[in-house]
Amino acid sequence: MSDLLTAVSPSPHAPLAELMRPKTLDEVIGQGHLLGPGKPLRLAFESHTPHSMILWGPPGVGKTTLARLMADAFDAQFIALSAVFSGVKDIREAVAQAELTLAQTGRGTLLFVDEVHRFNKSQQDAFLPYVERGLLTFVGATTENPSFEVNSALLSRASVYVLKSLSEEELGQLFERARASALPNLSFAAAAKERLIGYADGDARRLLNVLELIKTAAGAGQEVGAAMVDNILAADLRRFDKGGDAFFDQISALHKAVRGSDADASLYWFVRMLDGGADPLYLGRRLVRMATEDIGLADPRALEVALNACAIYERLGSPEGELALAEAVIYMAVAAKSNAVYVAYNAARAFIAKDKSRLVPEHLRNAPTKLMKELGFGREYRYAHNEPEAYAAGENYFPEDMPPVEWYKPTPRGLEAKISEKLAHLRELDRKRKP
Repeated sequence: MSDLLTAVSPSPHAPLAELMRPKTLDEVIGQGHLLGPGKPLRLAFESHTPHSMILWGPPGVGKTTLARLMADAFDAQFIALSAVFSGVKDIREAVAQAELTLAQTGRGTLLFVDEVHRFNKSQQDAFLPYVERGLLTFVGATTENPSFEVNSALLSRASVYVLKSLSEEELGQLFERARASALPNLSFAAAAKERLIGYADGDARRLLNVLELIKTAAGAGQEVGAAMVDNILAADLRRFDKGGDAFFDQISALHKAVRGSDADASLYWFVRMLDGGADPLYLGRRLVRMATEDIGLADPRALEVALNACAIYERLGSPEGELALAEAVIYMAVAAKSNAVYVAYNAARAFIAKDKSRLVPEHLRNAPTKLMKELGFGREYRYAHNEPEAYAAGENYFPEDMPPVEWYKPTPRGLEAKISEKLAHLRELDRKRKP
């Protein structure tokens, strides 16, 4: 059972993040949407009725803390597994310990699985019979969408609760609590506090780890200023100072460099963000957005390149997968540009939002029944493949009272130049068909 972790009191030499871990539900900072009066997790605690659940949220928002507090509230044995280091053997050992505890003391067991999304299907399935029997209260923690990463059988037996990053105000509360409890001999300039909260970026553990570094580096009675923070965290502060909007400034710079067809500048901002700790798949998602917003049908291969780069990163991880993303960045930058699809989509959305509900013309309606055919549904529809050039010239596919629109206007760049020629040809056929 050496791989299993059971709840123990932290030693005086434990990391600050462990020493500051809340001992009661009222000490928890953040997650008011789940822990406030009348909210789901608050009610679960107050009812003293355990149920299996999955806690989905970013790092450092209290997933492990909530699991430990649940074990205390339900007077249950707490066993923790990490999906990174554990397998089916560890699950069986946890089950054996749960059965022994139940037989000897009558207490249930709360099994906490960190990063549950890293377990494969067979490992996740191993929990099911014990969750069904009620031997284990299963609490999984994940930073990934459980809809995609957790088996449907396990998902159906657990409630999913979404945890949120801590706000700057909540991080400020944690900062003051940590300073009063563990750093009473240090004072912090307002700029230093703001810098630290921005660096934490919603992650409580990250803030506490930084404060521990400062506690080690600063002398008693010393005021910690912004310059000292920058010096202590010189390397890590390349990460994004959310308080100074640097993260969004850099992603904006990357997007604009790609839109501006500057491959070298695009690569610079991409590598800067990777070096600063940006999630590579976040950057991949932004590349997909660039492919649809700024390139579109001028080069449809751009979307395929972006999606393939994301898939390659998911398969290979870092650093090999990052090269595929870099290739996509350069491809996006040098590709022909068009925002015609983006403009057309937004124009259509704006029209639909203000327009009334118009009826589908009878010739476009489906007619699967005899009555519908008798009513004339689909009667005058012209099957395009039976028409010259596979095009039903002059046919109307809009509602009958719809005003004429022309949202999609292809550019003369890349493939859209040919698309523009084709549309012009089809419109000429329409013109000739009209009486």
